[in-house]
Amino acid sequence: MTLTRSRFWLALLVLVGGCTGPPDTSNSPGASGGQEGRVYPYLHVDVFTDKPLTGNQLAVFMMPEGLSSEEMQLIAREMNFSETTFVFPPEEEGTDFRVRIFGRNREMNFAGHPTVGTAYALAHEGLIPPGTEQIVLGEGIGPIPVDLEWDGDELSFAWMYQLEPTFGKTLSDIAGLEGALGLDSGAIASTDLPVQEVSCGSTFLFVPVATRVEVDSIVVNGGAVLSVLEASDIPRRGLFIFSTEATGDDATTYGRMLGTSGNEDPATGSANGPLGAYLVHHGVVAKENASEILSRQGVHMGRPSRIYIDIGLDGDTINEVRVGGRTAYVGDATVVLD
Repeated sequence: MTLTRSRFWLALLVLVGGCTGPPDTSNSPGASGGQEGRVYPYLHVDVFTDKPLTGNQLAVFMMPEGLSSEEMQLIAREMNFSETTFVFPPEEEGTDFRVRIFGRNREMNFAGHPTVGTAYALAHEGLIPPGTEQIVLGEGIGPIPVDLEWDGDELSFAWMYQLEPTFGKTLSDIAGLEGALGLDSGAIASTDLPVQEVSCGSTFLFVPVATRVEVDSIVVNGGAVLSVLEASDIPRRGLFIFSTEATGDDATTYGRMLGTSGNEDPATGSANGPLGAYLVHHGVVAKENASEILSRQGVHMGRPSRIYIDIGLDGDTINEVRVGGRTAYVGDATVVLD
């Protein structure tokens, strides 16, 4: 499926009232009627969940034509979600849509839950025909294929592809990191697994601990963490702290995504791809189970998420990484600018 620029705008305009040509949002009431100024509709969805008000929040702007990069950044800050996406006609051959992703403070070349959530939003708005098996989103790092699964006319599940993993540096001062995270001595060391950088497009530091209780107990001392990282010549990274302790549910791993400032993310698709690669690479997950990894995240902060990971192998070499999940519709609204 590949939309030309004209077909993209035609599809959008059918949804909002049947004009011809790109919408003029410079000084008109806009698609939703009534408001003076430039009107930009958006969808609010929750990603990696099938229940609204859980998972990771996302705002998707379908008609951002006329917005500057600075305005998109200001809107993302106003939304105050982890990320906000803006969907444009395709720019590269072989892609279906161009998606720009903005966090609260900067534009991002790639992110996981915005990719899955944007695919859902496009399907929800009728811009992807039901039954379409794959679309390709153009993001900052290049084309990102997304496999689609349908329940009738409704998109039920989306799988995004990530880059093949690269395994980076390991941390030497395990005891120091335990202290910086408020963990008892041995919480990390007892797992016999490394604290290691892994990337499938974005780099994170993976921190194994023995139990889920220890995952939930963590309190980040940002200054101490940065000192420990510096001693191992590791840049500031998001910390994905996880346990593979079995507690009777269906999850392979239970984790939290924490920044060095202590901020937490409820569902991080770009981290769960390398998490799956880490688990398979280090033998925590057997090769025959590499396509059936389930990560639970966001539980501690009251926004539980379920993130599915599929690691493809050629012998012992990881040659494919997919991360998938469901998305829940929450609502839609508009932003009006002067």
